[in-house]
Parts: sequence; C-alpha cells; structure tokens
Amino acid sequence: MKIIIVGPAHPYRGGISAFGERLANEYKREGDDVEMYTFTLQYPSFLFPGKTQYSDGPAPEGLSITRRINSVNPFNWISVGREIAKKRPDLLITNFWLPFMAPCQGTIERIVRRNGHTRVVALLHNIIPHEHRPGDRILSRYFVRSTQSFVAMSKAVLEDLNIFDKKKPRAFCPHPLYDHYGELIAKEEARHILGLDPNDRYVLFFGFIRAYKGLDLLLEAMGDSRVREAGIKLIVAGEFYGDSKPYMEQIERLGIKDSTLLFTEFIPDDKVNLYFRACDIVVQPYKSATQSGVAQIAFHFEKPMIVTNVGGLAEIVPDGKVGYVVEPQPGQIADAIIRYFDGNHEQEFTEGVREEKKKYSWSKMREAINHN
Repeated sequence: MKIIIVGPAHPYRGGISAFGERLANEYKREGDDVEMYTFTLQYPSFLFPGKTQYSDGPAPEGLSITRRINSVNPFNWISVGREIAKKRPDLLITNFWLPFMAPCQGTIERIVRRNGHTRVVALLHNIIPHEHRPGDRILSRYFVRSTQSFVAMSKAVLEDLNIFDKKKPRAFCPHPLYDHYGELIAKEEARHILGLDPNDRYVLFFGFIRAYKGLDLLLEAMGDSRVREAGIKLIVAGEFYGDSKPYMEQIERLGIKDSTLLFTEFIPDDKVNLYFRACDIVVQPYKSATQSGVAQIAFHFEKPMIVTNVGGLAEIVPDGKVGYVVEPQPGQIADAIIRYFDGNHEQEFTEGVREEKKKYSWSKMREAINHN
C-alpha cells in the first residue's frame, strides 16, 4: 500500500513523534510505501510549556518525512490536503492527541477524502485532553466528523469517542511496545554510567513533568516514614512542563532532598535505557490518564510498575503480576513501594512483565489499522 502518516515526527520530539516514526517503520518492514507529513509549525510558543519542541538528534534513517503543515494557517491546511489528495495514498493515518489540532487535521482529512480513493483512519492517543480548555469538545467533534474510522489505544479513549460518535467503525488495540530506545543493559552498568550507588534501591518517575502526572503524589509517598527509613531513593528523569518551584519546595518541606535525584532535562532517545535499566521499579502516579507510553517503555526494558487506577493504566498492568495498581493517593503509593521491596518481588514481577509484554506488538497495531 501507499500510506501517508500525519502528525509529529522529526525534528519534533516526544512520545507521539516516536510513535509515528515507529509505526512508519513497521509498515516499511512489511514492504509498504510510507511517507510522513509533519509540521513546519506545531504549537505556537504560548501553548508549549517546555523548553523546546525540537530534537537535537539526527533524523531517523530510512524514513521519508515532509515538513509541510502549519497548525494555525487555514490556507496551508487546504494546500496540504490537496497535495496529499493528489498523491492518492491508499491509507491516510492521522495521529490525534489534542483538540487544538482538530481544525488543521480535520480539514486536511476532509479534503483528502474527496479524491474518492483514500481511506482515512485516526489513531486516538486522546480525544478529551488531560488539561481542559474552552472549546475542546467542539473541536474534537469537528475532527471526529472528518474521520472515517478510529483506533484507540485504551478502552477509556474508546469510551470517550462515544461522546462524539457511536456509529463509525472503531477498534481497540493496546499501545505497542516502545522498543527502539536501546539495549537491555545490566542494571549495574546503567547505574555506573549514571553515577548511582550500585547497592541502593531506586524507583523511577519518567517523562515530561505535568500536573496530571502526579509527581507531587509520589514525592509525598517518598516522604512517608517507612519509605525514608528503608533508604529508598527516587529518580526523576524528565523535563518540567511548567513551574518547577512547587516541586522544589515540596522536596525541601518533606526533607527528601538527599533521596531525590533530579535529572530534569529532556532525556534523549539514546539515554532512555539507562534510567529504566538502573531503577528497580517504575512508578506512574498519574491523576488522570488514557494509555501510557511510559508503561510500554517499562515493558520493553522489563521493569515492574506501580500505576494508579486512572484511565487505561490498570488495563495493561495486571495487579500482582507485573506490579501494583493503587488509587492516586500518597499513602497507597507508599504502601505499594514498601510491599514491593519488603516482599523481594523483583524476580517474580520481572517474569510477569516478560510474559505480558508479548501482547503489545506493532504488527497487531498495523492489523488493527488495516482492517478497521
């Protein structure tokens, strides 16, 4: 097939860029002709909370990436839509994650569909955002009406789709593994490279630091007297998307400065494996969620997890098999951390992770898109 994927891609960074590029490689592996269309302007600066939208790494080898889309210029949307329509791809795949993008992506889809040939499928990362803004539902409804069929990566997002449409074809396919972040090196080697004590016990919080991801809940859990007395340390690896001051003040108030290791810059792809392999367990203390790319990185690196019972997280982390599912409360997070280390569950849960990760293949995602 001839396939065009619309959404973030190099030089833009982040999980959805990584997803789109990995999906493109999966289709290429099957012999399909794949091109990615990404942005010349993705977010206006006032909408982007991080330091930069751009990766300083090299472009992925072997992928055709065209930078043509301006997210705020309607004339550009029409031009891009016509350009893609003329190429007559068999399949147009749109990554959708934010209502702000709905006018741009929805307009492109509507124009492409007029060629009478191209089938349009939306990959729904989110449809109702974690951080709400006025007009979100109006914008999402416009996008849904533009699209022919949908693939959601969590049952929670599939339920959200029902708010806007109940008739169009849709499928559920769990988020595949992020399996392109390097080797499964030994824990001792990863700790040596990061300058960590080889004998300490570490939990990991990974990814962009935003309010809904609940780092404040995890910091409170780390301040629990049982966790402090056990000498457990927290690695925070990821860039602040917002003001870091409240977190710094919380660390000081809780007296956990010595047990909190901050690597709060953007973690490049070739360093991701170090943090996951160095830790003992990954904690996702989210206050709201759909699916989780972080969980799929943890699966790839064969790390047990503690997740909160929000969105679709509990769907992919069987409680007591690969980790624990708890409510988004500091006391319950602390309980799970202590239970994991006191019970010496590393080997048991790692075996569970190895078994469970077999479910999350990119071939299954490709099949869900192709047959939906």
